[in-house]
Order: sequence, then structure tokens, then C-alpha cells
Amino acid sequence: MTQFENLPVVPKAPAPWQLKGQGYILAIRLPPEFLDTQSFADPALVASRRGRMAYVMFVDYQSSDAGPYHELLYIPGSFQFTGARRLSISKIYVSTWDSVVNGHDNWGIPKERCDFQVSYGNDGIDEVKLLLDGRVFAELNFRSHLFRLPFNGHLIPKGLRTLAQQFKGREFTYIPLAKGHVKPARLLSARIDSAHFPDISQGRVVACVKVTDFDMVFPVAAVREL
Repeated sequence: MTQFENLPVVPKAPAPWQLKGQGYILAIRLPPEFLDTQSFADPALVASRRGRMAYVMFVDYQSSDAGPYHELLYIPGSFQFTGARRLSISKIYVSTWDSVVNGHDNWGIPKERCDFQVSYGNDGIDEVKLLLDGRVFAELNFRSHLFRLPFNGHLIPKGLRTLAQQFKGREFTYIPLAKGHVKPARLLSARIDSAHFPDISQGRVVACVKVTDFDMVFPVAAVREL
């Protein structure tokens, strides 16, 4: 937990948050041994992990209650929490300390900070790079199609969009809600240092969409002491 200690003091931004932006969502089928051994999950939860699918999201938050920031996150399936099995974010990088500290406090999300380089190409190819100490450790390239469709998170069953985290002796449960538009997309390439983020190139992308514009609410979490 050393990466979650001695963090800078930032302005408090309590939940709920209103967020707007764009990004990509991927569903990736990975070998069970990969998901079990490279989940980056809390050791207390690892044995309860289930599922063959992982989810990756790159998000460009153009506005939020903690200001604009970039984000890359990984969900390696579901884990057993108190009374229910929930999806959980096990590895996540963001571009600002405001997002890191408030993400810990509000939802127990294990955010770490790194630098992002993001390019939206006129040729339709979007490039995302993550850097630590000036060195690129993850590079993702995407291409999206022209047409887009509306989506509304209310149509997704609440159980499928309920997430949970265990962080610093507390359990957080929260239900984000979003609406906007999506386009079919492709992950063209992924080059990742597995010491810092799961190497998703070891799996097969089952689905990929670009969210071109979203309005999202991250609500107040339900919190219990462990």
C-alpha cells in the first residue's frame, strides 16, 4: 500500500461527481491463469475472482468535480464482497493528484498517478500513452467508425453496473450511471509493460466501442468497516 501513502494534500471533492468526456471500453477474453495471477487485485479478494472476461477503459474526463483528467482502468472479473459478487477495479492510473486522492476517499478506488499523452488523429486513429518517470509503459492505439448510436445506462441492470472496492480497511459499493453515444471501434495495437498494468495483448478483444460523449454521475458510495 506504499503507493497509496504520503500523498499530496489536494482540495476535497466529495461525491457525487458529475463528469463529461469521451473514451473507449473494451471487453477482453483472457486465459483463467492470466486473470488469476495478473489481476493486481487485493490479496484478500484474489481467491474469489471469477469470470473469463476482463474490462479495460480509457477515459478522457473533460470535466469533473475534481477537474479534467485522463484515466486507464482494469476490471479482471467479479469478486466476492459482503453479501454479493461484484465487479471491481483492480488497477487504475489517472493523470492528476486531485483524482487520485478524492478517488481513494470517495469510492476506495486504488488510483495511481502517471503522465498521459493522448492524440486524436485526423486519420481516425487515436493514440494513448502512459508514462512513469518519463518512460512509456503502456501504449494503446484505437480506430473508430463514423456512425454512432445512443446509449443509456438505465437500460443496464443495476447488478451489472454495481462496483465494489476494498481499500484501507473499508468496503465501498457504488453504482455509476452514464448516458451518451457510442461508435463501434477496434483496438489496433497494445504494448504494455506487465509490471505496471496487465498485458491485455495476451487475450482476444471481444468488443470495443468508443464513447464519443458521455454524461456520468459517480454517486456517494455505501461504506462499511471491515
